[in-house]
Amino acid sequence: MSGRKAERSRKTAETEIELSIDLDGSGVSDIETGIPFFDHMLTLFSKHGLFDLNVKVDGDIEVDFHHTIEDTGIVIGECMKEALGTKEGIRRYGCAYLPMDETLARVVVDLSNRPHLEFRAPVGTPSAPNMPFTLVEEFCRALASNLRANIHVELLYGRDGHHIAEAIFKGLARALREACEKDSRVKGIPSTKEAL
Repeated sequence: MSGRKAERSRKTAETEIELSIDLDGSGVSDIETGIPFFDHMLTLFSKHGLFDLNVKVDGDIEVDFHHTIEDTGIVIGECMKEALGTKEGIRRYGCAYLPMDETLARVVVDLSNRPHLEFRAPVGTPSAPNMPFTLVEEFCRALASNLRANIHVELLYGRDGHHIAEAIFKGLARALREACEKDSRVKGIPSTKEAL
């Protein structure tokens, strides 16, 4: 695909995924994962990241939501990595503090080609009514591993499970948007190694 776009199909015994992304979009999305709350999270990820995102997943949600959410994170990560290409001219780093009513989350990203997720939330952090909080971390881990990014997520405080998940997904979107953006002052690849 031309521009900073990528698309991918992935089929396993647990999920079948069709996904495309445009890093230079306007936040338009068409999301269908079979998990309404996860659809909501990916829609706002697209909107606040200004990524055009199309996702269709047929997963074994009758077992649980884990495979669908993790595998979607894998494919988004793969597509974003492909769309970034050599990473010439990008900002590389992104940071967002995201408030959602009583909740505040911080997300920091480095598109370093060194995958790592640091995910910090208090023990007993509540889940959204229709999605376990542990799967927010699994999504972030799958994304970090396959985008090959260093992602730090910290829940600074919050009480409502819906607000907590939403703050993290929006913060992730904003931090990734900043990291992926082109900066006219950046010449070549933003690393003294001249490779990312």
